[in-house]
Amino acid sequence: THTGAGEAPPRPYTQEDADIAIVRGRLEVSGPVTVADLSHHIGIPSTRIDRALLAIEHEGFVLRGRFTPNTSALPPGGSVPPVTSENEWYSRRLLARIHRLTLDRLRREIEPVPASRFVDFLLRWQRTFPATRARGRDGLLAVITQLQGFEIPAAAWETAVLPSRIESYDPRWLDELCLTGEVVWGRLAPPAAGPAAESAGRVRSATRHVPIALMTRGDLPWLRWRYETKADPPPLSPRARRALDALVGRGASFFPDLASTTHLLPAELHDALRELVAAGLVTQDGFGAVRSLVSPVRGHRRRRHRPLAAPRSQGRWTTLSSPPSTPEDAIDGWARQLLARYGVVFRDLMARENAAPPWYRILPALRRMESQGTIRGGRFVSHVGGEQYALPEAVEALRRLRDQPPDSSPVVVSAADPVNLIGIVTAAPRVPARPGNVLALVGGRCVGTRQGGVVRVSDAIDRALARDAEARLQGVTTRHTATPPGTG
Repeated sequence: THTGAGEAPPRPYTQEDADIAIVRGRLEVSGPVTVADLSHHIGIPSTRIDRALLAIEHEGFVLRGRFTPNTSALPPGGSVPPVTSENEWYSRRLLARIHRLTLDRLRREIEPVPASRFVDFLLRWQRTFPATRARGRDGLLAVITQLQGFEIPAAAWETAVLPSRIESYDPRWLDELCLTGEVVWGRLAPPAAGPAAESAGRVRSATRHVPIALMTRGDLPWLRWRYETKADPPPLSPRARRALDALVGRGASFFPDLASTTHLLPAELHDALRELVAAGLVTQDGFGAVRSLVSPVRGHRRRRHRPLAAPRSQGRWTTLSSPPSTPEDAIDGWARQLLARYGVVFRDLMARENAAPPWYRILPALRRMESQGTIRGGRFVSHVGGEQYALPEAVEALRRLRDQPPDSSPVVVSAADPVNLIGIVTAAPRVPARPGNVLALVGGRCVGTRQGGVVRVSDAIDRALARDAEARLQGVTTRHTATPPGTG
C-alpha cells in the first residue's frame, strides 16, 4: 500500500486480528456460546478462541457467565441440573436487546385494574381488611415496618390506624417495642414555615393533630431524608432551645433530670417538649408521651387527662437524630419502603407522603430495580398517569383479586389512614385526613363518610347496604377535641 512522506506504514493484518474479527462476527449473530461451540463452528483451535474472547471482552463487546441452563443431560423428570462451571459468552448488545424485549413482554402481560380495585387491594395489602389483620406484638412490628415513614395525626395511631390492623390491639405492645429500642416515633417532615405566626411570637406546639411517624430505629437515618436536606432549623422559643441544648449536651434524660438541668418549671418544660415534638427534634423511649402530649391542657379537661404525668414518669427523652445516610441510600430506602407500603407505586401516591423524597428522585431508583429484575414495570392501575412499578407478589395479588367479585361488606377506616386514597386515585371527592373523619368502603369505592359528626351515605347503593354502612359509620367512635388556636 502506498504511503505518503512521513506517514507510518500500516500495521500488518495478523492472525490474531483475523481471529478477533471472526469471533466478533459470530457473536453478533448468535446467542450465548461456549469456547467449544465456537471452535466447532468456526474451525479455530480453542486456545486462539480464548485469546480472541479476552481481547473483545476487554473492549466491553462481550460478557461471560451462564445464560442458559445445561439441557444436554437432564435428569429424570426434566428438572434442570445445577449450572456447570463452563462459561458462556454473549454479545452485550444482544443481551441488552433481549432484556428490553423481555421487560416489554412482561409489561404487556399485565391487565390494569380500576382505581377502586386498587384501593380494595390496599385494604388487604395493608391488613386493614378484617380477614387479613395481624396478631400480637410481632404482628404489630410487621405493621409498623410497612407503615414506617408515613406521618399520621398522633391521635389517630391508637384510636384507628393500629386497631384496624391488629387483632385485639394492646397499647402495651407498642410501649414494649419503643422501650426495647426496636421502634421509635417522631415527626419526619419539617413543619412548614409560618411567617405570620413567627412574627407574632407564636410557636407550634404538639396537639392531637401533630403528624407523627412510627419507624424501626435502624431505618431512621434514611427516613429522616427531609431533615438531612433542610438547610435551616425550625424556629424555637427560648425554653424549647434550652431543653434541646440540654438533651444535646447530656444525651438521653428523664423528665426530672431535664427539669434540674434547664431550671424550668414542670409546666414550662412540658410546653417546651411539646414544641420540640412538633418541630420533629425529640422523641421518648415510650409511646406514653404521645398519649400525654396530644391531650388538651386547658380548662376542665386538664384535670381529666392529667397531661403532665406521663412525661415525668415514662421513659427518657432524647433527640431524634441519627448518623446521616448517603443520598443514594436514602432514595433507595424510600423506593423500597413505598413498594412495601403500596405494592404498586406511582406519582399520585406521593400526595400523602409528606416525609418522602419527591417522585422525580424516586423514579431512577425504581427504573434501576426493574432493570435488575427485582420489580415489575407496566400499567397496573387504569386511569393513572405516569410510570408505575410493582412488586411481583403484588402483581399476583392484583390478578387474583381482579378475578374475584368485590366484597359487599363495608370496611370502615379513618380518613387519616394511609389507605385513604379517595379523591387521589379515584374520582370521588377527597376526604381530609383528619382523625375525626371516617370512610366506609365497599370494593374500594367510598359509599359513605362521617365528617364533623355528620354521616352521609351514597344514594347510588341499595338500601340494605346503605343501612349497614350508616350503622358502621355511626358506631365508629373517635376521640375528637378542639385544637387550641395557633397550634399544629
